[in-house]
Amino acid sequence: MKDWETLEIVRQDAVVEVVLNRPQQRNALNAAMCDELRATVQALRDDDSVRCVIVRANGPVFCAGADLKERQGMSLDDVRARRIKAFAAYDAIEQIGKPCIALVEGPAIGSGGEIAMACDFIVATDAAAFRTPEALWGTVGATQRMPRAVGKRLAKDMAFTGRTLSAQEARDAGLVSRIVPADGALDAVRVMAQTIAAAPPLAMRLTKDCIDRGVETDPAGALAIEMLAIDTLLQSPDWGSKIARFGSGTSNDVDHAANQDTKQGGGHA
Repeated sequence: MKDWETLEIVRQDAVVEVVLNRPQQRNALNAAMCDELRATVQALRDDDSVRCVIVRANGPVFCAGADLKERQGMSLDDVRARRIKAFAAYDAIEQIGKPCIALVEGPAIGSGGEIAMACDFIVATDAAAFRTPEALWGTVGATQRMPRAVGKRLAKDMAFTGRTLSAQEARDAGLVSRIVPADGALDAVRVMAQTIAAAPPLAMRLTKDCIDRGVETDPAGALAIEMLAIDTLLQSPDWGSKIARFGSGTSNDVDHAANQDTKQGGGHA
């Protein structure tokens, strides 16, 4: 994959890490990063050899939000175009079609939260914090993903007052999936990603799709989505071979996954 101006790409077997790489600017999201995120994620979506993606950042700040310095002197049309670029980047992450983990080890403000929430789940350290101050800055943002993640009332509290959620508060609200020790955070997430990458890719893709689509519809419709996914799996040769190996010690079964989770400190959450 090509070199980028604002990103660093790290690959380990079937796992790819997309690293926000503007540490001197606190990884603020500019137009170049929007374009590079979208192009990178779309390439990963189309690469069948990639089984899991990690989104993380270099430096102590995950992302300080939009690069407001970039907007100085912009026309209204330019500002609109820049916001559309950001929306396209978030949407590309959300539509990547394979498991995607956000590792947040510092503040995620505004656009930083959007990037993290576009991933399937967020793993954080105690240094992580989440804030959506757009309304206090005279603009609008984070009004769709945040309410779906933490509920309408907490999202309004954050938007109206600029309240910062600590990692633990974010975990309690359901925004963060788990908290891991800072000194082993990246290793822990890499273990998670390798576990995911070792699983049958069709089952992972269909499970992701069932959850994403199911929560947006009624229970009957969600069940129909799952039944269709099951029918798709039953027609796949992966299903029979995986079931045949289950419990033999050669498959990535539930007990193995549970043991890995214990080793990586999942109980800290």
